Amino acid sequence: MPKNKGKGGKNRKRGKNEADDEKRELIFKEDGQEYAQVLRMLGNGRCEAMCIDGTKRLCHIRGKMHKKVWIAAGDIILVGLRDYQDDKADVILKYMP
Repeated sequence: MPKNKGKGGKNRKRGKNEADDEKRELIFKEDGQEYAQVLRMLGNGRCEAMCIDGTKRLCHIRGKMHKKVWIAAGDIILVGLRDYQDDKADVILKYMP
């Protein structure tokens, strides 16, 4: 049988419990950004969100947050609007309660 040459398994990929439970500075929206509430998760790193301006957008979770920050339906998020696609946006930040 060959030796395992990896550096660990599933638990190593999960990492240590580095949850952002401590107080962090509140980040407000800038131009080109909007607040939104997640309506439903679609899979493949995407979700459907209702923005404050009343538009329903298809949002893509950025790679930095993917599998690190868990987003569920009902969460408040900050999305970056696309200037070339009005019905799509990118999730920049998830607000904690």
